Amino acid sequence: MKSPVHLNALRAFEASARHQSFSAAAAELNVTPAAVGQLVRTLEDWLGSPLFVRGNSGRARLVPTQAAERALPDIRAGFDRLTLGMERLRESSINGVLTVAVSPAFAAKWLLPRIDRFQAVCPETDVRLDTNLKPVDFVAQRIDIGVRYGTGRWPGLTAEKLMDEEVYPVCSPQLLREHSRLQKPSDLVQETLIHDLSMDSHTGFPTWETWMQKALAKDARSLRGMQINNSAAVLQAAVEGHGIALARSVMAHDDLASGRLVRLFPDISFASELAYYVVYRPECASLPKLTTFRDWLLAEAEQTVNREL
Repeated sequence: MKSPVHLNALRAFEASARHQSFSAAAAELNVTPAAVGQLVRTLEDWLGSPLFVRGNSGRARLVPTQAAERALPDIRAGFDRLTLGMERLRESSINGVLTVAVSPAFAAKWLLPRIDRFQAVCPETDVRLDTNLKPVDFVAQRIDIGVRYGTGRWPGLTAEKLMDEEVYPVCSPQLLREHSRLQKPSDLVQETLIHDLSMDSHTGFPTWETWMQKALAKDARSLRGMQINNSAAVLQAAVEGHGIALARSVMAHDDLASGRLVRLFPDISFASELAYYVVYRPECASLPKLTTFRDWLLAEAEQTVNREL
């Protein structure tokens, strides 16, 4: 088997094993399922043994053989090294596309309002934003760098803390004027509360219940109200006067600075257990376009924190 065909066959095999499907592998590789199947069969013919136990039904119709399972980690590591080698060929320049993975809300409320400043410093770098609610595979999706919200531990990635976060109630100035009865935290039970469900399943994500406990408003029936699974939309609902939101300080920074939102009960401090982290693969840490963007992110975050002091 010629070398290019050999590499293509290995890619087809690895993707098929990961997805347990020729069709899903084909979608990832931008070829037809028949082409993936043919490449895998070519590799099997060259090896003289099957790579999959093929089933006729069930969710996993392609199951790698034991020999294939043993080989897959080395094959994946090899592709990672090839990708890094290609990046090394270009590492003397910061030209080209930089793919950045962030949540849709972080992109809308923090990154996009500031990205022009990065483009002014590095006009030769084209930023491509990959916005997802769930963490993505940096290798499969060809992500250069990202910002994640959590505890700072993600397997296979280096994480540098970008910003800590605080949570507090916010509302529109008009709503505050119309609801002058908001004198103490327990008064919130009479209002429409906006709940942020974007990290609802994550242990440690602050909720109205935990904030009320911190504020000693133990009798507040805080489960009622509007529920939204996007932090940017939560803040927009508050800006438009639909209720009172439990805001994440990083997301709400610009809305508070502009006067679109007002913080309630500023004497109550509640730091989140979660924080924002810059994440990237450790083997890519020295790539110029990555380090330039990482340093810019850290500088912007420092400015954001300083303005809050």
